[in-house]
Amino acid sequence: MTERGAWLVAAALALTGCATPPPSGTISFAITGDAPYHEGEEAAFAKVLAQMSAEEVAFSVHVGDTKGGGPCTDALYDKLRRQFDASRHPFVYTPGDNEWLECRDAAGRPIALERLARLREVYFSRPESLGAVPMPMRMQDGCLAPPVATCGCGALPENRAWSLADVAFVTLHVVGEEDNFGYDAARDTEARCRREGNLRWLDEAVARAIDSGARALVVIAQANPWLSTRGAHDTFIARLQRGARRFARPVLLVHGDTHTFRVDWPLDGITRVETYGSPFIGWVKVVVSPGEPNPFSFEGHLVAVIGRPDNSVR
Repeated sequence: MTERGAWLVAAALALTGCATPPPSGTISFAITGDAPYHEGEEAAFAKVLAQMSAEEVAFSVHVGDTKGGGPCTDALYDKLRRQFDASRHPFVYTPGDNEWLECRDAAGRPIALERLARLREVYFSRPESLGAVPMPMRMQDGCLAPPVATCGCGALPENRAWSLADVAFVTLHVVGEEDNFGYDAARDTEARCRREGNLRWLDEAVARAIDSGARALVVIAQANPWLSTRGAHDTFIARLQRGARRFARPVLLVHGDTHTFRVDWPLDGITRVETYGSPFIGWVKVVVSPGEPNPFSFEGHLVAVIGRPDNSVR
């Protein structure tokens, strides 16, 4: 971990170290992501899932990215689905680039779009969460109308939205590795369609939150949108800022991707929390106290730090 990364972890822990009991009406949930990346992390990851399941939270979230370059097999998808379904709470999953964008077949040929279609079949076929007790959710299951110019844009069933008490939640399929732009024409088409779908889903979530009188909005995605070197997420950042100003109440952005537990305020009116990631195997408890001036608090739970066979962090 870099010196800056260590400082951010320390700062996030400092924010939670003196927490007082939350007021009544709070909602808590657990987040993890960017793990497991290899077999050596699986035992620690299983412990993370067990701890999250044992915690008294409304639901748990995996923000995507597993396997760290390993094969994108149906067996892997099915295994993760069983692990997520073992949660005694509703379990929410939003995909990462590792699960489809970086996938190749045995001959080394890219198979990103085929694997994305399979992910949707395995994890996102029903308008509810995963977990032993699924939670009803809205899903973006209609084709974009009108479609993006030159694109035959389909549905994005992985994009979900739900509300608990006075808090609105939304997931967006925004991933790392430049969000699938710049590989070939077919993948650029997919990326443009998904980007437009994400923006529309975010706008709808903000409008619903305003109309329902929600007192906080939580946006969940995989990518660290400030990581792109080619501006792949610039429109998302701008739309998120615009939405926060329209909502005019506290907004929390939850993401993974850069493997550092941190809490900061990168945009006006928006708190950001990033969960742990390989080789730091852990999870974060988020507590939302609607109506408070600063409604978000965080508890970091680092389970293990495990060496890896390479030095990559994506």
